[in-house]
Amino acid sequence: MIVVLRPEAREDEIESIMGRIERSGLKGVLTRGSERTIIGVVGVDPVLPDLRDDVEIMPGVEEVIPITKPYKLCSREFQSERTVIQVGRVKIGGDGVVVIAGPCAVETEEQILDTARAVKRWGGHILRGGAFKPSTSPYHFRGLGREGLKMLSEAGKEVGLPVITEVLTPKDVELVVEYTDILQIGARNMQNFILLDEAGRTRKPVMLKRGMSAKVEEWLLAAEYILSQGNRQVILCERGIRTFESATRNTLDISAIPLVHKLTHLPVIADPSHGTGKWYLVTPLTLAAVAAGADGVMIEVHPSPDTALKDGAQSLTFDHFADLMRRLAPVAEASGRPIFST
Repeated sequence: MIVVLRPEAREDEIESIMGRIERSGLKGVLTRGSERTIIGVVGVDPVLPDLRDDVEIMPGVEEVIPITKPYKLCSREFQSERTVIQVGRVKIGGDGVVVIAGPCAVETEEQILDTARAVKRWGGHILRGGAFKPSTSPYHFRGLGREGLKMLSEAGKEVGLPVITEVLTPKDVELVVEYTDILQIGARNMQNFILLDEAGRTRKPVMLKRGMSAKVEEWLLAAEYILSQGNRQVILCERGIRTFESATRNTLDISAIPLVHKLTHLPVIADPSHGTGKWYLVTPLTLAAVAAGADGVMIEVHPSPDTALKDGAQSLTFDHFADLMRRLAPVAEASGRPIFST
């Protein structure tokens, strides 16, 4: 449930309300918005009748509103205003479309630096690159680990771009936080709840990819794990789901973008690279995602996709990325949200 406070509610009154919530074995999350201040009540059973009755008559309370959805903190009921996440000078979820681009995996210093320069040159905002790579086969390239993190971080600093990379295990969170600006939780780890909790304890933005077979509600409940640990900087990423169709790697669920925007205040971006698995489908699906209201896109770019150690088939060359950025600008403008400009 949500406790809406009166505009004149005093700090001691707020503390009393929070204390009453905690005595019920639940947790109160205080949010001060531009229009109202609320306390979100979360826990195993946050709609206890006695608690609601008690809180409704406490000083400083304007009204108590039950939330019917299983996810609380990421719901529009909890927060009507869109969450905007600032990473350096970049704002994700604001009035501009953000482009995240880079190779699937960091391979060499030259590869990641060349890519970073191309991403910067053609208007990208955030550099991506994997240092820890989950692979379907244990014999495939699985990343450079700490050395890859160092290369990614140095390339980002060289060109002036924030960086994002995937973290695979709870024990690696502290290490990845040291080198990155955004933590990525991949599709295979969407329901790795221990990892979600650990990421939620950091104060770094977290991008949560939708699981390969996850329903929207399951995706939002996974985001709730991160939010419930106190980290309010969560970005959702639609990266395609597994369907009966075998012509593409996954099926990019464009409809999920406006749907999730209706359900949550969190920013939503699209990953057409994983969503299709084919480089020649990345540009049209990027345009479609932005037209559907995506707050940003994440694109795989590589200096030589034919020799890439990971996901070369879905990676754009520098020329293809430049063409995508040229084509994206008018679509973003026509959709009412131009490409983000610093």
